[in-house]
Amino acid sequence: MKLVRPTAVAAVLFSGMALAAQAQDAASGEKLFKQRCGTCHSVVPGKESPTGPNLLGVVGRAAGSTDFKYSDAMKQSGVTWDAASLDQFIAGPSKLIKGTRMTVSVPNAQQRGDIVSYLATLKN
Repeated sequence: MKLVRPTAVAAVLFSGMALAAQAQDAASGEKLFKQRCGTCHSVVPGKESPTGPNLLGVVGRAAGSTDFKYSDAMKQSGVTWDAASLDQFIAGPSKLIKGTRMTVSVPNAQQRGDIVSYLATLKN
């Protein structure tokens, strides 16, 4: 029988704890959304903003497909918002859609994941 080194066991245990700590948190995402995104975006049904589109039901929706006055780049992007595309967009909007009017990014991957997790809970 082969014995496992204690350091190998500890590494496995700690890596599992790190993954759990990095799990996406919709409750944290809601707070971050209000702090970082809520100035320009609403998630209240029927509430529009002149600055950014309402993001209620954004997951699964085609980019530029609501009544908001989007840039031509957004309307013609062909992007359908899912967790991966939202994460990529929030990390660097103009890197995903050149010509977008959105300039604010969230460089922290954990915060982006939490925000995307929150947005995924919002259904029309």
